[in-house]
Amino acid sequence: MTEREIAAGGTQAGLEPSPAALGDEHGKVEGRTQREIIWRRFKRHKLAMVGGVVLLLLFLAALAAPALAPYEYDEIDYTAINQGPNASHPMGADNLGRDELTRVLYGGRVSLLVGLSVGVFSTLLGAVVGIVAGYYGRFVDVGAMGFVDFMLTLPFLPVLLVLGKIYQFTAITIAAAVALLVWMPIARLVRGQVLSVRNQEYVQAAHAIGVSGPRTMLRHIFPNVVGVMVVQATLITGEAILIESALSFLGLGIQPPTPSWGNMLEDARTTMTTQWWLTYFPGLMIVVTVLCVNFLGDGLRDALDPKAVE
Repeated sequence: MTEREIAAGGTQAGLEPSPAALGDEHGKVEGRTQREIIWRRFKRHKLAMVGGVVLLLLFLAALAAPALAPYEYDEIDYTAINQGPNASHPMGADNLGRDELTRVLYGGRVSLLVGLSVGVFSTLLGAVVGIVAGYYGRFVDVGAMGFVDFMLTLPFLPVLLVLGKIYQFTAITIAAAVALLVWMPIARLVRGQVLSVRNQEYVQAAHAIGVSGPRTMLRHIFPNVVGVMVVQATLITGEAILIESALSFLGLGIQPPTPSWGNMLEDARTTMTTQWWLTYFPGLMIVVTVLCVNFLGDGLRDALDPKAVE
């Protein structure tokens, strides 16, 4: 029996097959590749499609901010102080005469960078801990899950507030701090998935023919948890954007003059009733982004579900 034949056993339990189990030598299942099946499922989720397109446009706009923005983000125009939306400033200007559209574009670079970085790094960290703990079990599992339980006891917001007081947060340090504080639920979810997979016959057969532990985890177990990982990554990305915005709103996040959607809201806190555009546009960007991320997560969850009906 070859390792490819062993991997195919993963489909017998209704689990997501590993790459080695995908049908013929071209990875096709009933004439379609696994990617085609996932894409077909994803397209059925219209809100996820819309969310994905909107998110892509937001990311592209943020990346192209220097080219798209009509002004520099810290450029001051004394003739435009507190002006509402007009032809020269489509989203208005703030109390220093800075263009709001420019600052929304540049602020998106910070907020989206933090969200994406936290989503990727916390998911990878949680997945590694969960897979290793679930696969090896015994004292490795006890030690890893004990550490996870300890991390879960840490008060999340107070820790961030203390770190923000001690250190001056940048986009990178905020992303690192948040990622190190939110990976634990992913580790638990992945570990649960691994525990349900590791005793399957095809995994035991891989052990019997001498497949190493790391290769077994990568080739035969990882494909069964990637769906959980992707969905959690999207949810954490949205959560991280909200956390960065909250920290910046409290004055502990990204510091002016560098804009982020959160500190733009903080700057406009005292003028919410008189200069509505200063809170409306950055707040709208946060709401739209988090909604789109959640829609995308729902679509990916359905598309990656191995038990979904075609």
